[in-house]
Amino acid sequence: VQLVESGGGSVQSGGSLRLSCTASGYTASIYCMGWFRQAPGKERERVALISKIGATDYKDSVKGRFTISQDSAKNTLYLQMNSLKPEDTAMYYCAAATGWCGFRLIDYKYWGQGTQVTVSS
Repeated sequence: VQLVESGGGSVQSGGSLRLSCTASGYTASIYCMGWFRQAPGKERERVALISKIGATDYKDSVKGRFTISQDSAKNTLYLQMNSLKPEDTAMYYCAAATGWCGFRLIDYKYWGQGTQVTVSS
């Protein structure tokens, strides 16, 4: 499985961005997909997860601002990010798991290269 992210960029505080992640290869093996982020000097953290059946999970600090969704026909995962804050600045990674939607990085077998999101105040 290969994952390719797009849609990152630079925005001002309060702005919006939509990230996309297109999966290719043996996508039938994927049960859960998610977005993670890593800011400079910090550990990579989970942002939002979505299972094959549509169940979602969000990091508390993005609830109400970010929305994760998927288009199975296009093998594409999305992250709509609204009301962006400077603390959302990070490299955002798409990840896929063949098992359940775990919270640990090790639960995800496949990773994209990342797309940078920068929010200025």
